[in-house]
Amino acid sequence: MSHTPPTLWVLHGPNLDRLGRREPAVYGHATLADVDAACAEVAAEHGFALVCRQSAHEGALIGWLHEAADAGAAGIVINPGGYTHTSVALRDAVASVDVPVVEVHLSNVHARESFRHVSLTAGACVGAIAGLGVEGYRAALRFLARLAAD
Repeated sequence: MSHTPPTLWVLHGPNLDRLGRREPAVYGHATLADVDAACAEVAAEHGFALVCRQSAHEGALIGWLHEAADAGAAGIVINPGGYTHTSVALRDAVASVDVPVVEVHLSNVHARESFRHVSLTAGACVGAIAGLGVEGYRAALRFLARLAAD
């Protein structure tokens, strides 16, 4: 009988497909493929399967949050990109799922423009990480793996 490992999900919002080319002084030189590979390493280290998806579309992110919850995900990492500061609908979707969600931002949003200082989505998450680059994703996944093990 085969055992299906529990799954962690990583959802990337708008413009994250431009990583490595988009404002490298702010976001670094890692590409989205690099971020996903780092996430896959952490998930595998902890015995989890991983689903990574990216969309510039708010509705797709909301649908994937629901899909992850309905599929029994152990946890979700989300980088909502610009929707962090604008999307009540995305915040409500995070709040609607019975799965721990951690918000991650590559840059330190608190050291940037004032409109980036407010996250509509973070309050619905179990935690938020900003400014650690790719390491923020790794830290979020390690946290969710430990949470699922408890």
